Amino acid sequence: MRIYFLGVAGTAMGNAALLLRDLGHEIIGSDQAVYPPMSDMLLDAGVEILEGYRADRLSDLKPDLVVVGNAFSRGNEEVEYLLESRALEFVSLPEALKRFVLSTRRNIVVTGTHGKTTTSALTAFLLQQANVDPGFMIGGAPLDPEKGWANGDPNAPFVIEGDEYDSAFFDKRSKFIHYAPHIVILNNLEFDHADIFRDLQDVKRTFEHLTRIVPKNGFLLVNGDDENALSLLPISWTKVYQVGLAEECDLRIENYRTTSHGSSFDLVWQGRQWISVKWPMTGLFNARNAAMACLAAALSISETGSPLSFEAKGIASFRGVKRRQQILSESEQRIVIEDFAHHPTAIREILRALKNRYENWTLVAAFEPRSNTSRLDVMREPMLDALSIADAVVIGAAKHRSNENVEVMDTESLASQLRDRGTSAVASDSNEEALHSLNDLCSKLQYRQVVVFLTNGSFGGIIERFAEASGAD
Repeated sequence: MRIYFLGVAGTAMGNAALLLRDLGHEIIGSDQAVYPPMSDMLLDAGVEILEGYRADRLSDLKPDLVVVGNAFSRGNEEVEYLLESRALEFVSLPEALKRFVLSTRRNIVVTGTHGKTTTSALTAFLLQQANVDPGFMIGGAPLDPEKGWANGDPNAPFVIEGDEYDSAFFDKRSKFIHYAPHIVILNNLEFDHADIFRDLQDVKRTFEHLTRIVPKNGFLLVNGDDENALSLLPISWTKVYQVGLAEECDLRIENYRTTSHGSSFDLVWQGRQWISVKWPMTGLFNARNAAMACLAAALSISETGSPLSFEAKGIASFRGVKRRQQILSESEQRIVIEDFAHHPTAIREILRALKNRYENWTLVAAFEPRSNTSRLDVMREPMLDALSIADAVVIGAAKHRSNENVEVMDTESLASQLRDRGTSAVASDSNEEALHSLNDLCSKLQYRQVVVFLTNGSFGGIIERFAEASGAD
């Protein structure tokens, strides 16, 4: 089949294009700006990439199917052609994945406001280490496994990151509704994606819809310490296991402690010691990611329904995902870290973890309020609580976007409130100003600094520049 990807250069669209190319389909894609490494991976796989968007191109190519990325909406020339001509079938990316990949697989769908990418990558990695050949599609750039997609053995589980964001401009259901789950991991549940959800109840509603399609012979793994996730229970139509610290949890995390090399903890299954973990990841939230991944991987291949025979081989060597606690440069005086933080809770947890791991260091946070959640003024109070964990904070510009009716965060006010709490803080009007402020701030602080960049974007390229200069020191 000839399949045309409208918006092929994004991580999810690119990985999906590679999945379908690997299944034998002819893949053509278009996008406005195509850059390495995705462009290189697509071209190496034989995917033709066309620059820009043209209606006559679609009429000439006559693909059997058009996959429309969720970044596209009315006004795009190719979208308008699809709607007006009715000559070509078009679907959302999630629908395409279900049709060609997920409909016949035992799918592990990893969901939640935080931790999806790390948990998905670890689940796939653990299955590989258990000599299973899983399929997977991971939203970020994992270090383990060594790429973000694989079809794997058709009889093996398929691991996919289950995003609650909408599927396409013509399908406002959450992506994960299409993913035919056998096992659902629900890591946590908070208000997020304020551009498409009205409030927390609206977010809960879409997760409730997901729970309704877990089959009787499947599993729902729920964070037993998260009140919002637990509010979706009880559920009678599938097996539910709780994971966390609480006494009621089926899989408990015990004896957690931060070490100089990461962290250690025990996993206890229904009162029986199961796995002891020592690994390079830091933070209780990562221990929960690990617990979820271990249980999902074990249940997906267990013939008895018990996870106890699963050994979680290789977990101690798991390298994680790029832009998740990723150390960019390290010396005796300064460590520079990048983290893909887009929500106050994620920022709070990463700062707590770093504070514990580097307890005798000065913790500096450089925060870019860029995502549709982190830049909203409604998030200022929880962001204040999160950022005040750091010793010093530099805040980038919170930009308004065209054609939106939202109240964007007052970063000057946020910085003032942080100073009132004893945290040195400065707000910047541009990325260049943020870099200047960060350099100035760090020059005045005592050495042994941990500088962490918190953004779901690029911070205008200043992250690499700062890390490079710090490494040169």
